[in-house]
Amino acid sequence: MRKLVIGLLLAILPPLAFADVTGVAFVHGTGKQTNAYQDYWKPAMVDSVRQGLPQGSQNYTVINCDFEQYMWDDRAAGCLAGQLTDFIQQRGITRLVVVTHSNGGNVMRWIMSNPTWDSRYPPILQRLVRVNALAPSSAGTPLADAVMNGNVFEQSLGWLLGYKSDAVRQQQESWMAHYNAQYLYGTSGRPALARTFRSVVGSDVESSPFDSDSYCGGYAENVGLETTQNWLDDCSDGFLECSSQSAAGTVWFVDKSRTAGREPLSHNQSRRACFRLDQILRADLQQ
Repeated sequence: MRKLVIGLLLAILPPLAFADVTGVAFVHGTGKQTNAYQDYWKPAMVDSVRQGLPQGSQNYTVINCDFEQYMWDDRAAGCLAGQLTDFIQQRGITRLVVVTHSNGGNVMRWIMSNPTWDSRYPPILQRLVRVNALAPSSAGTPLADAVMNGNVFEQSLGWLLGYKSDAVRQQQESWMAHYNAQYLYGTSGRPALARTFRSVVGSDVESSPFDSDSYCGGYAENVGLETTQNWLDDCSDGFLECSSQSAAGTVWFVDKSRTAGREPLSHNQSRRACFRLDQILRADLQQ
């Protein structure tokens, strides 16, 4: 009987000892965040997505860094690496899924493309399963050029993009073309990223006062994004053209193909619990 009990324990313990622990990290976009949970993503988004974690909804972290800096700056990528490292160690994470928005995708791609830059990068990448990049600014935006040139966009986009920070300067189209060609992986003609980087593309903006869907994520913000969309391609989320959002990695899906009611995701809505986006991200954590 004793041998039988020992045998059963040996059969049971190894899977428990080496069971994977999945965690999710929410990485914000441009801006200096101190409470991204409340101010950038909103609790409805974060709390819905993390319910999909297979080992418990507490295995999540919301990053707060200074993404007004260049992506490689220690206050940006260094801060992100530090907070991801702490999260991995404290929660015993073995499978890391990262959800990013906008310029956060560039900071993550810097870490993925330059593993020897910082000793903290390789342990993170060893655990990284994929990056779900929501409206990533992978090829920059004409609006960043407009802000740097000091025209009307500098005022109208202050709430979304910020002003003449290094992060805004970085997201000018010509600057991103240079970074993609020299320092970042995942775009056309460049080496592939070692881990999955896939984008959710926002294709349009709706801001009719008579349509309740226009209020998700903030009606005033959507009105502003519909205005700036006039200076972008027909396919855009009011801040980024679809071609920029699709430039790195692979396209996971274009908004209308999977959202409730085939609604588009403006740049503001793609970081909020709009049109079942949160449910899609929640289900993905179980994959």
